[in-house]
Amino acid sequence: MTHILAQSDTGNPLLNIGVFVAFIVVTMTIVMRVGRTTTKASDFYTGGASFSGRQNGLAIAGDYLSAASFLGIVGAIALTGYDGFLYSIGFFVAWLVALLLVAEPLRNTGKFTMADVLSFRLKQRPVRIAAALATLFVSLFYLIAQMAGAGALVSVLLDIHEKSAQALVIAVVGVIMTAYVLIGGMKGTTYVQMIKAVLLCSGVLIMTVIILVIVRGNFSELLRMAVDQHGGNAAILEPGMKYGATSTSKLDFISLGLALVLGVAGLPHVLMRFYTVPTAREARKSVTWAIVLIGGFYLLTLLLGYGAAALVGPEAIKDAPGGANAAAPLLALALAGPIFMALISAVAFATVLAVVAGLAITASASIAHDIYDAVLRDGKATPEEQVRVSRITVIVIGVVSTVLGIAAMDQNVAFLVSLAFCIAASANVPTILFSLYWRRFNTTGAVASMVTGLASSLILIAFSPAVSGSPTSVIPGADFAWFPLSNPGLISIPLGFLAAVVGTYLGHPDHLDHLQAEMEVRSLTGVGVEAPIEH
Repeated sequence: MTHILAQSDTGNPLLNIGVFVAFIVVTMTIVMRVGRTTTKASDFYTGGASFSGRQNGLAIAGDYLSAASFLGIVGAIALTGYDGFLYSIGFFVAWLVALLLVAEPLRNTGKFTMADVLSFRLKQRPVRIAAALATLFVSLFYLIAQMAGAGALVSVLLDIHEKSAQALVIAVVGVIMTAYVLIGGMKGTTYVQMIKAVLLCSGVLIMTVIILVIVRGNFSELLRMAVDQHGGNAAILEPGMKYGATSTSKLDFISLGLALVLGVAGLPHVLMRFYTVPTAREARKSVTWAIVLIGGFYLLTLLLGYGAAALVGPEAIKDAPGGANAAAPLLALALAGPIFMALISAVAFATVLAVVAGLAITASASIAHDIYDAVLRDGKATPEEQVRVSRITVIVIGVVSTVLGIAAMDQNVAFLVSLAFCIAASANVPTILFSLYWRRFNTTGAVASMVTGLASSLILIAFSPAVSGSPTSVIPGADFAWFPLSNPGLISIPLGFLAAVVGTYLGHPDHLDHLQAEMEVRSLTGVGVEAPIEH
C-alpha cells in the first residue's frame, strides 16, 4: 500500500484558518466570561482553589500534554521509530515519579508557587530569588518549544514555506497567548485546558481508530508499511536509529532519559496545578483522572507515530513547513481529508495556547509573588499590586518567548521541551527533594543547588550541538559547540545534587527547627495548609 497523502495537498487555507478563528473566538469567549470572576490574587494565580478533582485532572492533562507531546513525539516516532518513542516513555514515567515523590507534599506545604515550599523552612530572600530565576528559565524554554510548535502548525495549514511568514505566525500566537492570560488568569486558563484535554484525547482516539481500520487491526501490517516508507530500513523498529551510532549518541540517550524522568518533578507550571483544588483528597482525585488521560495518550502516540511513517512518509514530513512537527496534522489530512486536518490542527493549536498560558501565569506569579512581594516589598505588597506586576510580566515574557520561538522554529518541539526538563531537573528537583526529605538541608545548600544546576545546564546547552555546530542546530551557520551532548542532563543534574550536599555541609545551620517540624507535619498530613506562612 502506498501512502495516502498527496504531498502537494494541504487542504484549503481559507477553510483551515476559518476553523482556527472559530476555535479562538469560542475559547476567548469562555475566557472572558470566566475572567469577570477573577478579582483576587488567589483567583489569578490558582483559580481560588475552587476546582473539583475531576476538573483539575482534566486541566492537569491539558497542561501536561503539550505541543511536544502531540506534534513533537508523533514526528520523532515517524522519523526515528523506537528512539522517538523514548519521549513518550520518559514523559509518562516522569509524571509517575513526580506524583510519588513531590506532588502531594508540595500541595500540602505551598500556597501559590514552588518557592513557597522551598523557602518554607529556609531563609526567604535568597531562596525565593533563586527559585524565581529557575522558574523563569524553565518556563521560558518550555514556552520557546510551544511557540515553535505553533509556528509549524499554522505554517502547514496555510502552506507557508517562507521563514518571514512563519515568524509572523509565531508573533500572532504570542499576542493571542498574552491576551488569554491577561483576561482570564488561572480560572480562564484552566477552563481552556479542560476543553483542550477532552478534544485532544478524543482527536487522538479517532485518529487511532481510523489507522486501525485501514490496517484491519493488524499492527504488524502498520509496522511493515512504515518500514517500506523508510526504504525497507527496519532500523525504525529497533533501538539505536538516532542514539545508537556512536558512544556520544548513546550517552546523549542516557542524558535525555535522565532529564525526562526527573524533569517533571521540577516543572513549576505542572506542580502549580495542585494548588487549584481545595483539599488534598481532591488533589489525589485529580491525579487519578490525569493518569488515565496521560497514560492512554502516550500509549496511542506509538500508533500515531508509525501511522505517520506509513501513511504520510518520512520525505513528505521532512519537506513540510515545520519538518517533524508537521507529522500529526499531515497524518490527519491523510486519514480523513482537509476538514479533519483543520479540526485536529485547531485542537493542537488550543494545546499550545493552553500550555503557554499556564506557563506564563506560573512565571509571572513567581516574579510578582516571590520577587516583587516577598523580596522587594518584604511581603507588604497588596494583592492588586501583585496581580498588576504579574500582568506586566506576562507581556514581557510573551515578547521574549516569541522572539526566541522564531529563532528555534525549525527544531523538534519534543527536543526543545527536553531542554526545559533538563533545566528543571538540574535546578529545582534537588532542592525540592532535599527540602521535603532531608532535615539538615539549609539555605546555603538550596541556593548552591539552584544556582549550580541552572548555570551549568544553561551554559552546557549554549555550547552544545543543539545551538551550533550541526545542520539541525538553532544557529546552523555557526560552530562554538565544545560540549558533545545535545542534552546536558547527565552532567548538570548530578552537579545540582552535589552542590546541594556540599553547600549544606559548608553552610551554617538556619536554626529554624520549628519550621522544619511544621513543614514535615504539613507535607505528610495537610494539617494547617490554609495557615499563612510566616518566619
